[in-house]
Amino acid sequence: QVQLVESGGGLVQPGGSLRLSCAASGFRFSIYTMNWYRQAPGKQREFLAGISSADSSSYADSVKGRFTISRDNAKNAVYLQMNSLKPEDTAIYYCNVRSLITYWGQGTQVTVSS
Repeated sequence: QVQLVESGGGLVQPGGSLRLSCAASGFRFSIYTMNWYRQAPGKQREFLAGISSADSSSYADSVKGRFTISRDNAKNAVYLQMNSLKPEDTAIYYCNVRSLITYWGQGTQVTVSS
C-alpha cells in the first residue's frame, strides 16, 4: 500500500525558510521520480519540483532559485528546502509519485505571513 506523508509545514515570516519532508512507503522508492506540488486557496494544484531516480531535478519558474528538491533513498524520503519565502507561497504542499496511478500525500500547510 503506497503511503506518502508530508511534514514540516507551518507559519513563517516573509523571507524565511522551511524544509518540507515526505516519507514514502509501500513501493520501491529509489526507482521513481518524486514530485512536489502546492495548491493555494481558489487555485489549481501547481507543479513545483521533481527529482528523478538519477537525482536529476526540475523546477517551476515560480520557485527556481529559491526552492531545492532532494531525496534520501536510504530513508525513502524526499525533501523540499524553501528559502526566501513570499506570501504568495502560502498553500498546501503535497508530494506525489506516478506509477500506474498517481499517489498523493495528505499535504502540509505552509503559511507565509508577518
